[in-house]
Amino acid sequence: MAVVGDLALTFGGLVKKEKSIGLKNGVFGAPICSRRVCFIGRKLRTSKSRMEIRAVTQIGVESSGTTSDSTSFQRFEGLDVVSEGELRERGFLGMRKTKLVCTIGPACCSMEDLEKLAVGGMNVARLNMCHNTREWHQDVIRKIKKLNFEKGYCVSVMIDTEGSQIHVVDHGSPSSVKAEEGSIWFFTTEKFEGSRPFTIQANYEDFSEGVNVGDEIVFDGGMATFEVVEKVGKDLRCKCTDSGLLLPRAKLSFWRDGTLLVKNTQLPTLSSKDWSDIEFGISEGVDFIAMSFITDSNAVSHLKDYLSTKSSKSIKVLAKIETLVAIDNLKSIVEASDGIMIARGDLGVEIPLDSIPMVQQQITHLCRKLNKPVVVASQLLESMVEYPTPTRAEVADVSEAVRQYADALMLSGESAIGPYGQKALSVLQTTSRRMELSNLENNKGEFQDILGTSFPDQIAEQISNHAARMANNLALDAIFVFTRHGQMASFLSRNRPNPPVFAFTNDSSTRMALTLRWGVTPLLIDLSDDMEANISKSIDLIKTVGLIKNGDTILVVSDFVPNSTTQTVFQSIQVKSIE
Repeated sequence: MAVVGDLALTFGGLVKKEKSIGLKNGVFGAPICSRRVCFIGRKLRTSKSRMEIRAVTQIGVESSGTTSDSTSFQRFEGLDVVSEGELRERGFLGMRKTKLVCTIGPACCSMEDLEKLAVGGMNVARLNMCHNTREWHQDVIRKIKKLNFEKGYCVSVMIDTEGSQIHVVDHGSPSSVKAEEGSIWFFTTEKFEGSRPFTIQANYEDFSEGVNVGDEIVFDGGMATFEVVEKVGKDLRCKCTDSGLLLPRAKLSFWRDGTLLVKNTQLPTLSSKDWSDIEFGISEGVDFIAMSFITDSNAVSHLKDYLSTKSSKSIKVLAKIETLVAIDNLKSIVEASDGIMIARGDLGVEIPLDSIPMVQQQITHLCRKLNKPVVVASQLLESMVEYPTPTRAEVADVSEAVRQYADALMLSGESAIGPYGQKALSVLQTTSRRMELSNLENNKGEFQDILGTSFPDQIAEQISNHAARMANNLALDAIFVFTRHGQMASFLSRNRPNPPVFAFTNDSSTRMALTLRWGVTPLLIDLSDDMEANISKSIDLIKTVGLIKNGDTILVVSDFVPNSTTQTVFQSIQVKSIE
């Protein structure tokens, strides 16, 4: 393989003697600056240390990848089969960047249905621990891992904790039950198996404490509404005033004269059941844990510390924003977490409905600013729980989330219990792809604020910011990033570049975590200490299977820290034209 235009800016290890390097121009004539390092004009100076910088232009040089020892690459899993198909069919710029999360439930838990969702673009499979048995969840997780291993998919697994909430117990039916206006229902904490006519079993012993006759009980933020007509000990007799669907494990909220009654402030963020579910998730090697009903950052930090001591792999913690208290503590929660889920259904119970769009935009913007992936969830295509076609308003809602550059969109009941889950996933895919094309035309590659406190982190962010701008301005085909822990891949994703980002890593946990990052396609490889050999061999391998072609131009960046002390180059940016 010949590299026709190969320009590299490489940051190496610290050097003992102070140096200044004379260069008349920056990369392609553009100055590169950071808080402590400035690459302008002829000299480079740093405040605390010296960084060696090498700028090289090579013309007509043969890549070493065709001759060097192939033993440094013992494993190459390549693209997952869905991304590979997208790339072959649509090219680099046609690849979908918004990730898709599907909640797995009774309607889609067979091996055949899971594979159809994977083929349809599911990046993350979410398991709601409110529902089903431990054995059921274990079976689903193992099916997904089998699909990944045997058929080349890359679907990560997320478990979602139940959290502190008052909800109904599964009512004996795998799907919804309809409550008609005027019907009388009995709400009880009595434990019984199966279902009873017109009976709702609540999970919390003191659910009726402080509730008066005349108060309202609302299912899932408005799916159905009941008025309390009589108190019978700790139980309630209620009349349905707004008919609707009673979904399994639906959350109950209590209202008096238009004001929400806050009833779960004394409940812990993580219950004993939640901790048992977390232990189960660790044993099954899940990739993400979503924490429900977060109120502050302490619970997030506590869980992350716990996972760091109990799990051999890196499990990412997502905080679900679904309460008014969480909005008040939003910045600290985002900073403490590995990502955010905007649970608009429950959030819409606690804040005015007309505030939801603005709050969603604020959260999405803050997450991008702080470099945390954000999932927009709840009721995206709610009508498809029952009908095969979404409303036009729902499609517009999905498009707006994509326009805001949310990392991921999530299906809940649409896939878990609805008969049209695969159609719903197809709607998300086609709608997000269409909106991404519009974003592509308008994206000017805005710079993001520098977050890092350490000098290497600041350099990595500066490289990523300028790399994204270069990729857009030069209309490059793709960005290849070599990363052990996913840091630089996340920085590139944060800038929302036009070309897709292919992240090469030798850590399987990093690969699965990156499935939630906007525009990032993760690949698992073996990395040697020879960075140039890594780059050359990766290009050769992908070219061999026909996924890049002559004339393609790629940007190559790295935050790779070598194990060998003799190899100093670990942060670099290069442009390569393939021949």
